[in-house]
Amino acid sequence: NDIIAGDPVPIRRKRRYRPGTVALREIRRYQRRTDLLLAKLPFSRLVRIRLRMEKNSNSYLISAQVREVALDMIPASKQLRWQSQAFQAVQEAAEAFLAHLFEDTNLCALHAGRVTIMAKDMHLARRLRGNV
Repeated sequence: NDIIAGDPVPIRRKRRYRPGTVALREIRRYQRRTDLLLAKLPFSRLVRIRLRMEKNSNSYLISAQVREVALDMIPASKQLRWQSQAFQAVQEAAEAFLAHLFEDTNLCALHAGRVTIMAKDMHLARRLRGNV
């Protein structure tokens, strides 16, 4: 090879993987991980927003998304304060719920003879689980 100083450097083309290869690699990587996938700060903001206060007979109602984790009614005289472990527990539960929901959604899509999940698969999975 007669490469002389000043010659242009050949540009290497980026490796192109076959369709599905990268997706399968990502699936394996995420299945190995045990840490949380959602960022903590945005999730805590979402939980705080969902805990919007609605005045109803001198008490605050907590929205249904967090009802299993927190109390149904909090007296107006009490201020709601969260420990970091409480947010972590809510986030663990939310991520586990979403992971299982997507597993069920994928099974619904496979049952329909497709590999791509659609909104109707998610609706069917939620109906079968009983949380419509």
